[in-house]
Amino acid sequence: MRTLKKIHRAAYSPIGDLVTYSPLPSRTLDQIDPFLFLNHHGPQKYRPHNNGLPFGPHPHRGMETVTFILDGDIMHKDSGGHESVITAGGVQWMTAGRGLIHAEVSSAEFKRQGGDLEILQLWVNLPARLKMTEPRYLGLQKEAIPSLSLDEGKVTVNLISGEFRGHKPAFETLSDISLQTIFFQPGGEITLEIPAAHNVFFYVIRGQLTANGQPVEALHLAEFNHDGDSLRVQAGPAGGVLLLGHAQPFDEPVVAQGPFVMNTEAEIHQAYDDYRRGKFGQWQG
Repeated sequence: MRTLKKIHRAAYSPIGDLVTYSPLPSRTLDQIDPFLFLNHHGPQKYRPHNNGLPFGPHPHRGMETVTFILDGDIMHKDSGGHESVITAGGVQWMTAGRGLIHAEVSSAEFKRQGGDLEILQLWVNLPARLKMTEPRYLGLQKEAIPSLSLDEGKVTVNLISGEFRGHKPAFETLSDISLQTIFFQPGGEITLEIPAAHNVFFYVIRGQLTANGQPVEALHLAEFNHDGDSLRVQAGPAGGVLLLGHAQPFDEPVVAQGPFVMNTEAEIHQAYDDYRRGKFGQWQG
């Protein structure tokens, strides 16, 4: 069984009135290749007639964003012509590739009525060979995401990407990235088989879990050694929610600046230049 290397607490870093915890990157951990960045927004309750999420039009290149909507909603719009409103339980997967502009805001209904909000956004790197791939976007509602009920119904695994025990996931991805959200009722337990060579992304969203006997609290990211291929996860008396990922590391240079993630400084400069020249598409406000 894998041993736990270190536990990293998410930093509290609100964005205006938006409650935000940032477990990655942190003062103690730069990345878990190819997982680059995670922001955990909420949980919080918005009043009626609120301003909603603040993420207006901004560019990206060289990476992918995966957005998990636990409560509330998110309206996505991008320069590739994609537009959707995804509600609680849904997931968005956007491949920025060679570049696009997008906005992530709350729907008009949410801003009018208010309500509970909790959203996580994970940035996943693209390998050098795919940095300049064609952008794409897919948003899926809860009903379109397959799930498995395990441990006599005490564990529910939502299959986001990567085959899981022979079951196909919601999203077909360009690189071999495995992602699941796992919901535990009190005492729920699951044993996961993960190749020892893979990096593991293990973030506890709610509750308390134990990973191979080591407790991991909510708002903490667990970092593991490469000394085993088995991970046993158990929930405490309050249950828990886990964001789990794993992948073979790319082992490539990472140069990140603002919304761009490339392999060299020169490619970052080129990204800014291309954006200024309108090569990321035209934003239709």
